Amino acid sequence: MPSRDDDIPTMPMLGATGETAAAEAEEELAPGARAGAWEIVRTLARGGHGAVYLAQHRETSRRAAVKVLYRRHASSPEMATRFVREGRILSRLRHPGVVEILELGMLPDGRPFCAMELLEGKSLLALLAARGRLAPSEALRMLEPVCAALDAAHQGGVIHRDVKAGNVFVVAGDSPQVKLLDFGVARSAGPDEAGLTAVGERIGSAHATAPELIRGGPVDGRADVYALGVLLYQVLTGALPFWSEDPDEIERLHLTAPPPRASRLAPVPPPVDAVIERALAKRPDDRFPSAGALLEALRDAVEQAPAEDRPVPAVALHLAIVPAVALDDVRAVALAELEDEAARLVAGAGFELDVQAPGALLATRILPAATHEAADERARAVAFARDLRGRLARAAGQDARLQICVHAGEIRVGPGGRRTGGALFRTAQWVRETPDGFSATPQATE
Repeated sequence: MPSRDDDIPTMPMLGATGETAAAEAEEELAPGARAGAWEIVRTLARGGHGAVYLAQHRETSRRAAVKVLYRRHASSPEMATRFVREGRILSRLRHPGVVEILELGMLPDGRPFCAMELLEGKSLLALLAARGRLAPSEALRMLEPVCAALDAAHQGGVIHRDVKAGNVFVVAGDSPQVKLLDFGVARSAGPDEAGLTAVGERIGSAHATAPELIRGGPVDGRADVYALGVLLYQVLTGALPFWSEDPDEIERLHLTAPPPRASRLAPVPPPVDAVIERALAKRPDDRFPSAGALLEALRDAVEQAPAEDRPVPAVALHLAIVPAVALDDVRAVALAELEDEAARLVAGAGFELDVQAPGALLATRILPAATHEAADERARAVAFARDLRGRLARAAGQDARLQICVHAGEIRVGPGGRRTGGALFRTAQWVRETPDGFSATPQATE
């Protein structure tokens, strides 16, 4: 499989613009340039901190991803030290659930580089966006390698401090592997790591930050356990437990709001709810003592879940609304209102909203068992979706591009008729972009 930009583990990056972006483009390594034992093939990804290149080993021909800091960041002692520290941490861990470091060194111009294994696949965040929430058993399989990697890191004196869906990578293949990425803000217990993060400095991702990190107090592996609780809630529901547009409000929620029950949004059994609640405890002493302990509790909770849910035929509608112009506040509000109106119309047509996120929704409707009745329902769903696309496009005007896709297949239904997964939720397999903004698969139209 050819590598894509989002296949490569990258540093936390902020976009660069104007003269800065032009300068960084000029300093990028050209094909044939050397980084230690590696020869640059092409650029894979760019960001505010550096660039990532496809490279090939000059002797073995092994391919790798090579990260290189931009000069303006390499000249910062703190940034350069953090970059090198991440490489050293990863090379020391040597765990199958952690991306492998192949070489850490310096370019002739003095900039540090890090060569790592080349990964092909997508992040867990992209996977969730493509197929929706996971069933508890699927979530368990996905988080097992993450917990094992964190246990190994903690035993090696390393706290990740930025565990999130975007930093979990699902490697494509017949037996997908899961890797934990981006130790750029990790904290090591070693004496050479002191002073890189000041007390009270905000690190990691706001939506998964443990209360003690917000307060700037002492931190240990239980901060990662808290982030695992956030991640487990997210993969089971498709949403975050605490969310606000206001960063200060997010911090307040992490510090004071009781953990919400995932079962309010998805078919999550009470024992799994209890695992999430304990992982999200405000006091570290009230959480699981380790990632391994959380994993064992999750295994036990999943085993207590009801028997496998039944597959049923259904039709699915996927809607994407992508801004086509730079949005000011007025246009942003208008598109948000358009998304709400789309959700209202889809629900009014008898669909259940399974995934609703900014710019996208996925809805399903169970089909009758009788073949001819099911065919009629599919036809009605296709006609409704085509009409919906026209209505929304007229409302959006030139501000957004719309794409509606309709598909039919199986979903899994649990007690009370709640959707728990199934082939229809694997939207990457059937959602397509078309010039006219509408598509219906043969399964939906046959």
